[in-house]
Amino acid sequence: MKTPTASALGILKVAVDCPLRTLLDYLPPPGTSLEELPIGARVRVALGRASAIGLIVGHATESALPRERLRPVRELIDPTALLSAELLDLLLWTASYYHHPPGEVIAAALPAALRSGLTSRPLASFVGLTSAGRAALSEDSLRRAPRQRELLQHLAAHAAELGADELDALDPNWRNAARALRARGWLTLTQREVKVPDLPPQAPYAPPREAIPELSAAQLTAVQAVDEAAGRYASFLLQGATGSGKTEVYLRLVERVLARGARSLVLVPEIALTPQLLERFRSRLKVPIAVLHSGLSDVERLAHWRSVRAGTAQVVIGTRSAVFAPVAQLGLIVVDEEHDGSYKQHEGGCRYSARDLAVRRAQQNAIPIVLGSATPAFESLHNVQLGRYRALSLPRREDQAAAPRLSLIDLRAHAVHAGLAGPVTQAIDRHLKSDGQVLVYLNRRGYAPSLLCTQCGWIAPCLHCDARLTVHRQAGQLRCHYCGASQALPERCGRCGFAVRAVGQGTERVAETLATMFPDAPLVRLDRDSAHDAADVGAVMDALLDGSARILVGTQMVTKGHHFPGVSLVAVINADQGLFSSDFRAAERLAQTIVQVAGRAGRGARAGEVLIQTEYPEHPLLQSLIQGGYEAYAATALEERAAARWPPFTRLALLRASAPDASAPLKFLRRARELADAGSAVRLLGPVPAAMARRAGRHHAQLLLEHRERAVLQNFLNAWLPEVERLPEARRVRWALDVDPLDIQ
Repeated sequence: MKTPTASALGILKVAVDCPLRTLLDYLPPPGTSLEELPIGARVRVALGRASAIGLIVGHATESALPRERLRPVRELIDPTALLSAELLDLLLWTASYYHHPPGEVIAAALPAALRSGLTSRPLASFVGLTSAGRAALSEDSLRRAPRQRELLQHLAAHAAELGADELDALDPNWRNAARALRARGWLTLTQREVKVPDLPPQAPYAPPREAIPELSAAQLTAVQAVDEAAGRYASFLLQGATGSGKTEVYLRLVERVLARGARSLVLVPEIALTPQLLERFRSRLKVPIAVLHSGLSDVERLAHWRSVRAGTAQVVIGTRSAVFAPVAQLGLIVVDEEHDGSYKQHEGGCRYSARDLAVRRAQQNAIPIVLGSATPAFESLHNVQLGRYRALSLPRREDQAAAPRLSLIDLRAHAVHAGLAGPVTQAIDRHLKSDGQVLVYLNRRGYAPSLLCTQCGWIAPCLHCDARLTVHRQAGQLRCHYCGASQALPERCGRCGFAVRAVGQGTERVAETLATMFPDAPLVRLDRDSAHDAADVGAVMDALLDGSARILVGTQMVTKGHHFPGVSLVAVINADQGLFSSDFRAAERLAQTIVQVAGRAGRGARAGEVLIQTEYPEHPLLQSLIQGGYEAYAATALEERAAARWPPFTRLALLRASAPDASAPLKFLRRARELADAGSAVRLLGPVPAAMARRAGRHHAQLLLEHRERAVLQNFLNAWLPEVERLPEARRVRWALDVDPLDIQ
């Protein structure tokens, strides 16, 4: 009898959570057909000597391996597809475009419990009464065990079976009695899949604080334009001045999508923004809303994910990874603050852009997508110029105060005390006396960026990075903001024994100075040290909104979409950090930050004032922002980018490598460059050490690849990376490819 071939039996293409960049081939379990193994379902498979969870991504009739080398799937976990064809296609496209192992991409899109093989439907425990237990109850065999007797009586009175939740309500301590009864064979304990429960409430529902506002003419135009695109792909760039009502546009669009029986996905860049946006949505939309972000526990994330997949949640609000949420009947995608770098995965795993993947998902689903920002990314502005996106503008509303007045404070011309120039402290005093609130922005947390010996000039270094340790005086520590290393704050120089002092300003020091200067003005601070979770951020927001805090000192956390109607003055303490960076995007980010933080002033009926401290008031970037706003700066900067052949006028990929030995990354990258065809149209630059070459005890280097055409660069990477992976030097370093990098330092 002829032995069946792998082709005759059928082949399963499985993506396994491992570093392999290819799909693995497996046979169906004995006696199982391909039809019983749906694409999109999880399976348990053998991987080497271990067992792993994989996802079926395709069926095939042929394998590159002979049949005797193929192993059968050990277990089918999901009887039906866990992921839809649309979502699976997005995940595989992501793996292909960013050149990352597909199994790792798919696994990262699933809650941790599902990655370990837990059922996709919730399980509930049920306790049942056996015939022996009923007999024992009638014989009164448990007169000396009253808790056990009461449990049997409960079961006998309720059709002999109760769920664990019901028993919890009757007696929270029933489990000890149940274990003893089960050991005697008097009751059974089983688990069954049940209907996905309602979402746990995120906050008590509260009616809208204010009447639903009338839409301005510009808002109405935006809503109608997006609504008319229902049922087809269209990308809209909604550029609106801060406080102009972008969130209200989102709400009206989501309402219309819900009326059509479809669902919406809303992305925000930071966890800190989620509670504020969620409150707005929950107060207006009487539908279940799921929340997906890294601040949830594994149990909470699984509950929300299940609700999304089951269709219970009709609106999904989340951060970067929510772009992979299993939303069925998707009718709209919104990306708020689309310019924000948080949408890009920077470290570890697949380095994807959630904003770009959201656009891809909208294309796949033939639905509109809205990208909103007061300071759009240059890539988005360029897409408007090319006609790929349609621009929608929201000017300041008629009921808003005039745009805040921006002024430059020349640090060379004014006395400075603890980082605050005289005109700034005078303005703070003036606004506080006129019942205004003040926001002081400094994108540097801690007390001071350096600890200096006043005798020998020693500056406290990180032993693991090419960086200085930051002084955190409240904690009594020196900390590295790159690798997390910390040590006790010394009183004297470890080299010469002389006194040391903190040099420079961080938010902790500025807050201390302001508290001393304005003791009657309650002050709050918002940075990564003072706000550890959403509750901390919420407490700061409440203090600003109810007026119990008069001064807010914060880092970039304060720039992201928060609404502070009482803030009348914004002071930017150090605007020079991004003016002379080696990173070509630094100036763009600085301009966006200044405009965003300036937008926190004058959001109510009172006109705002913005003071920007700088030692370079004549710098073209600052001058263009003062005279023409972000639009004028962006227009000029885009012309410079085109002349210099930088994105968005060219496509980049960055091959990064690191190792404990400084020579290994450069050697690997040089060998990788040698693999490129001398006649290739793709330009390779480097390799060079990273701007901070040593981080966390490892030496980092990089090789930049560039071409004007995306397709040409992608085709080159497809052919080049397999050869790079086979290099002997590749096994001596950690390396990763970053397609469309935001940071090339």
